[in-house]
Amino acid sequence: GGHLCEMAGAAAAHHHILSRVPSSVFWSAAAAAPRVSARPLFAQRPLAIRFRAMSLTVEAAASNVTNPLLQSSPFPRFDVLEAKHVCPGIRGVLKNLEEELDKLEKNVQPSWPCLVEPLEKIVDCLLVAWGTVHHLKAVKDSNELRTAVEEVQPEKVAFELKLGQSKPIYEAFKTIHESPVFGTLTEAQRRIVEAQLKEATLNGVGLDGDAKVRFNAIRQELEQLSTKFSEHVLDATKCFERIITDKKEIEGLPATARAVAAQKAAAKGHDNATPENGPWIITLDFPSYMPVLQHACNRALREELYKTHTTRASAGDLDNTPIINKILQLRLEKAELLGYKNHAELSMIVRMATLESAKELLEKLRKASWEQSLKEFEDLKTFAKEQGAPEGGDMQLWDVVFWSERLREAKYNINEEELRPYFSLPRVMDGLFGLANNLFGIDIDAADGLAPVWHKDVRFFKVKDLAGETIAYFYFDPYSRPSEKRGGAWMDEVLGRSRVLAPSGSRVRLPVAHMVCNQTPPVGDKPSLMTFREVETVFHEFGHALQHMLTRQDEGLVAGIRGVEWDAVELPSQFMENWCYHRSTLLGIAKHFETGETLSEEMYQRLVAARTFRAASLMLRQIYFASADLELHSRFKPGGSETIFDVVTTEAERTLVLPPLPEDRSICSFEHIFAGGYSAGYYSYKWAEVLSADAFSAFEDSGLDNKQAVKETGKKFRDTILALGGGKAPLEVFKDFRGREPSTDALLKHSGLLRPAAAVVG
Repeated sequence: GGHLCEMAGAAAAHHHILSRVPSSVFWSAAAAAPRVSARPLFAQRPLAIRFRAMSLTVEAAASNVTNPLLQSSPFPRFDVLEAKHVCPGIRGVLKNLEEELDKLEKNVQPSWPCLVEPLEKIVDCLLVAWGTVHHLKAVKDSNELRTAVEEVQPEKVAFELKLGQSKPIYEAFKTIHESPVFGTLTEAQRRIVEAQLKEATLNGVGLDGDAKVRFNAIRQELEQLSTKFSEHVLDATKCFERIITDKKEIEGLPATARAVAAQKAAAKGHDNATPENGPWIITLDFPSYMPVLQHACNRALREELYKTHTTRASAGDLDNTPIINKILQLRLEKAELLGYKNHAELSMIVRMATLESAKELLEKLRKASWEQSLKEFEDLKTFAKEQGAPEGGDMQLWDVVFWSERLREAKYNINEEELRPYFSLPRVMDGLFGLANNLFGIDIDAADGLAPVWHKDVRFFKVKDLAGETIAYFYFDPYSRPSEKRGGAWMDEVLGRSRVLAPSGSRVRLPVAHMVCNQTPPVGDKPSLMTFREVETVFHEFGHALQHMLTRQDEGLVAGIRGVEWDAVELPSQFMENWCYHRSTLLGIAKHFETGETLSEEMYQRLVAARTFRAASLMLRQIYFASADLELHSRFKPGGSETIFDVVTTEAERTLVLPPLPEDRSICSFEHIFAGGYSAGYYSYKWAEVLSADAFSAFEDSGLDNKQAVKETGKKFRDTILALGGGKAPLEVFKDFRGREPSTDALLKHSGLLRPAAAVVG
């Protein structure tokens, strides 16, 4: 399985993250997803939480007294963990786990206590230790940390392979599966047995001799290539800076963006920088780059930024092209070693969809969106012409976002900048927590200081049920820090819920989650003032965190997001986004940060009306990414006459009204599929969006203004989709909630793309 975001790839590359896809117009932005662990780690209670599941040998403990990775603590010691601790710490953990695995293999029996429980402890211990290091690298990157991870990562992968290919463990699971005992297990336990057998096969348990040696070498190389890929993207994003001194050059740029740009300049030694008079520094990280494309009247500046952004990591020392070719070649070879035609076919073994059904859904959505998207593009050109702009007759890719914003402002009288003061981060979080209380019967309290953090801006919260008992915790790291933190937004797990790993005196270990965003930082003494899109992103990641934190599964291997098929994992996250348009939720959040004045009813109605603005074009962008991903991992043959760029171009011509430039190299920064858990799985966003829109329609059907009905439906959602984790097949979980199979109608309706039935003329 894998992790969220970035999420569950087949096999044990146990670190993917659950990430959020910006529906920005570029896949380079959509690619800004880290891959942290979406693989459920395990859960805990404060102060008693054993951060390490097993005691170390005395010798190892003596030499590692000061190593935070080897100390028993309730939460990871992010405050003191440094690069120098990584190699000795991970080696200490691995040495201990080698002994535990050896012991398990010698004494293994086909019974839960003598097989699954010790296995869960081993898996968890590694996930927690490596997850801590991996997380730190994603939010506080440094050359020292990179070097340490690069040095010890092969040893970690070697252990994962040894564990994944253990024949004694595999045989024991097979015995359980084939014996009468299997029928006496709970549904969750049966899912664990079936998943372990599937995963062992995908980990190469059936390979011997040269095939096994080659398979293991491929796995090692793939892990290194993924790491390199995302380092290149971070470095390429970081190395571009444009200093602007002439006010005319940034005409149209809103006050918030000017303030951020001046703050960057001040931080780089331009002490006299002011938002009004500059100088300003523009970079390629999202909160800096996007406002330029949306608002800068300077067409040449937009073009420069767009072209730089879409060619990141495609040249020189940071060129990801050879890395992509190598990754695709190795993924194909690995699939063939395991007896599959290609990587996509292999990936689908652990998903809801098949390659055929995934392509079928994408094609259905493409057809439903195509005509409308052509019309949306014509509308843009017409509007630009009416304004007397040259773009009317020559609409380029760097003009689309700018003119979309102008048309949206004109059509709905909505100005994103004027909305920002109504969405201050503290109020948004209060509103989100209030919604969670209303829907799911939980209270969320600040618990800063209870757990160590890696940066002063990181918040820590605890989640309680209505009886006041703590059931989970989460960290929240909201702001962009382009020099050390990867782009995008993601949820990851720190610890997962588990009965086996319960601290003494407790029934279970409680789950702990990470929520990471990259939104506009506070400027001066004002709170972070968010765009509506940033509000949606926070709701999205919180949806992932809720599935992790509100799980009722006690079997750690299927608690929370663990063991959930990858293409279902985006259901709770995309479901939560719908509430951003719910009247009382939105008006409860949208209060001016200075005056306290609530957003007007009229403005709320305009926001709702604008929800489907350019929905067809945005739908087609996602279908383009998803189709290119599936093609690269199924039909494409690396090393042939066709290049990766040819494949992407072909898909763009089929799915986009305005295809990318010939020199576009956005694929070189497509982290979701080359450094995340989404290879041959980007379609999951659309697959799960069908489920999430249909799930939300259950609330619409029972009446969004009927408080009692909302509470009852919310409880049902909590008791099924949020509670059952990977312990039940996602389609069955969905049917438990909805009472029927999912339908695409709700998604098309929410996107304004559902063709009404033909009116009867008579």
